[in-house]
Amino acid sequence: MTKAELVEDVAEAAELTKKDAERLVEIVFESIIETLNQGEKIELRGFGSFRVRERGARRGRNPKTGDPVSIPAKRVPYFKPGKELKELINDPDAGTRRAPEASATHAADETRQPPIL
Repeated sequence: MTKAELVEDVAEAAELTKKDAERLVEIVFESIIETLNQGEKIELRGFGSFRVRERGARRGRNPKTGDPVSIPAKRVPYFKPGKELKELINDPDAGTRRAPEASATHAADETRQPPIL
């Protein structure tokens, strides 16, 4: 799924214009990035958590020449899926039914899926 497809799904599910849905998606992404840059973690119950891991400096080698190369320390984002997400991914029927945490107001609409943000 691309960002454009995500925006389209959000617009359809939330009954928003594509412009409003795109801004909403941008705000969510900006919030995640800003929080990670501050060194905090993000936990989305039932979905997973985002964290930043520190990678130490190390010696590598240039694959083309074989020369040793110094690789500096860096911070990398890391996503750890939650238990419910793992179960939904591994359930062969997950794509054909609603997630258990979906609201009861749309119980009759079996084909409508909640947006994943």
